[in-house]
Amino acid sequence: MDTEVHRNFQQRTGVSTETRSGNRPTASVRPPGVTTAAPQPSPSTPPAWPHCGHGASPVDPIGCRGVHVGDHNTCLAHLNDTDRATYLAALSPGTNIDHRGTPFTTELLDQLLAALREPTTGTSQIGVARFRGASFSGTAHFDGVSFSGPAHFGSASFSGGARFDMASFSDTAWFTGASFSGARFHRTSFSGDAGFSGASFSAIAQFGSASFSSRAQFRGATFSDTARFNGASFSGTAWFNSASFSRTAEFSGASFSRTAEFSGASFSSRAQFRGTSFSSDAWFDGVSFSDTAHFDKATFSDTARFNGASFSDTARFNGAQFEKASHLGPLVCRKRVVLDGAVFQQPVTVGIAARQVSCARTRWASTATLHLRYAELDLRDAVLEYPVLVAARPTPFLLPTSADLLPETELSGLETGVRLSSVGGVDASHLALHDIDLSRCWFAGAVHLDQLRIDGWCTFATTPSGWNRRFPWRWSRRNTLTEEHHWRVRAARHSDRATALGWNSPPQDSPDLKPAAVAALYRQLRKSLEDGKNEPDAADFYHGECEMRRHDATRPWGERALLKIYWALSGYGLRATRALAWLVAAMTVTIAVMMLWGLPADAPKPTTTGRQVSVGQQVVLTTDTPDPINPTGPLIERVTTERFEKSLRVVINSVIFRSSGQDLTTAGTYTEMASRLVEPVLLGLAVLAVRSRIKR
Repeated sequence: MDTEVHRNFQQRTGVSTETRSGNRPTASVRPPGVTTAAPQPSPSTPPAWPHCGHGASPVDPIGCRGVHVGDHNTCLAHLNDTDRATYLAALSPGTNIDHRGTPFTTELLDQLLAALREPTTGTSQIGVARFRGASFSGTAHFDGVSFSGPAHFGSASFSGGARFDMASFSDTAWFTGASFSGARFHRTSFSGDAGFSGASFSAIAQFGSASFSSRAQFRGATFSDTARFNGASFSGTAWFNSASFSRTAEFSGASFSRTAEFSGASFSSRAQFRGTSFSSDAWFDGVSFSDTAHFDKATFSDTARFNGASFSDTARFNGAQFEKASHLGPLVCRKRVVLDGAVFQQPVTVGIAARQVSCARTRWASTATLHLRYAELDLRDAVLEYPVLVAARPTPFLLPTSADLLPETELSGLETGVRLSSVGGVDASHLALHDIDLSRCWFAGAVHLDQLRIDGWCTFATTPSGWNRRFPWRWSRRNTLTEEHHWRVRAARHSDRATALGWNSPPQDSPDLKPAAVAALYRQLRKSLEDGKNEPDAADFYHGECEMRRHDATRPWGERALLKIYWALSGYGLRATRALAWLVAAMTVTIAVMMLWGLPADAPKPTTTGRQVSVGQQVVLTTDTPDPINPTGPLIERVTTERFEKSLRVVINSVIFRSSGQDLTTAGTYTEMASRLVEPVLLGLAVLAVRSRIKR
């Protein structure tokens, strides 16, 4: 059937067409049933039809290339007035015309169309129209013209612009290799195949609200100025393979009912696909966008392929609908990829290498995996109905159609890691993070953070390092949340000093969280880390929670005082060095007290006394130990090796809850009681701190 159609077309027009193929179009396959751009004939090569030859010279031996009109030996442009009038008078609406290679002025074209005008409707009607290689020096007005047969304008030249507004092509329309200084096809109707392969548009090309009922071919077309396809309707497959758009390309509101093929196209300026509807596959493989690409509120009902697409500026998909897309990317973007408000209805894998990726209010109605490189990700108010994994990809993406790597030259020199900036407003129960930098992540406003999965090598912000300026201690390094950084800068008397120490200053639009709110964040994330068997990092978050509770003015004074003591002694049971330091200090003090006041001057010696009343009676003996005598004399004389050894024995036994059995003065007895209470507690805190760091 297809072969017969092409044979009939060839017989009517003398134009050969390609046979159809059942294969789907790709960037390297010529679309079936559509011819490619015809090669421009050499100036010394005569056309394939009998030509006029007017004006032939040694410089131009061919002369005019217009086809003969009827039995005349000249073309329509070079007929004398009488013969031209006779020819035009013989025409009627719907007549087949053949003016291949003919040079047309605006006046001559108007005369031709007037001869074909239907008196009742006032519109020109043409049957088969053969204008291949024709040249139009003035504006070519074909507005409202009806082409009932095939129309062939291949390799035609419209140096003064072409107007086909509201024209209708009931059969195929071929503009292959045509050149337009400007073209208007506003609300034009193409009922058959429309071929613009290799066509060039040096001025604005207007196809707004045009209707393509069959296949539309713009493969390799060149648009040097603005190309407008706003509201155009493509009912058949649309090919824009390798097309070049030097200025703004407007496809906003257009609808593609079948495959939309843009593979290999290049957009040197803005590409606007706002509200565009892709009812079938949308292929943008290898497309180059040099400026902002707008796909806001576009609808992708089937596959959305952006494999190897390159965006030199921002790629915007605000509110886009991805109904069946299983993959988005891999693609590379030098600036931002915006998916705010986008909806993914089916399981999808997203691969993006970009500086920033924004997914604010994005909705995943099924499972999703985001593989990112170089990106700072924003997940504010995202809706996760099913598990969503966000992972940093350590190696470059592979292009699905080949073994080549996705070029990332526009991002060279940047760190390949992924940074999460916010999960505020997110239900984190379905969110999993893998190898993500969370040092600047804003967690406030998220819910179910205790169910957040944090796997791999995820990093958090840390406390500043260095010694405190007011007190003789230094900050111990621990993982923190950025919310604590912001609170400390706001709570500091001198915020600039806090920032200089290393606390991150808050952005102007960030909310002012109270310590109780930050403590709640620490508590939930600590539970998440504990469930993931990450006890060391969970311990840091317990430290942060206690810190915020200690600074929370709404808590009882006694609780805050207890927390302050707990912090000072052992860093909330997490700083073994601090607890051991206090233990050593307590033991040192105890030894000193024992040596100076706790040990008696001499060890008391038991004294036995008794008496016998008469001979033969039982002797009664009483043994008594006198009270220890407090040491006297200068303190320096009490510091001896013997007294030090006894004091050390007393202290060591006190640490392990044992009594040394050493005779002590009253001061020594109370000192031993205090040491047996305090020093074991300090030892226990040190053991607890070590345990928290090595627990699995």
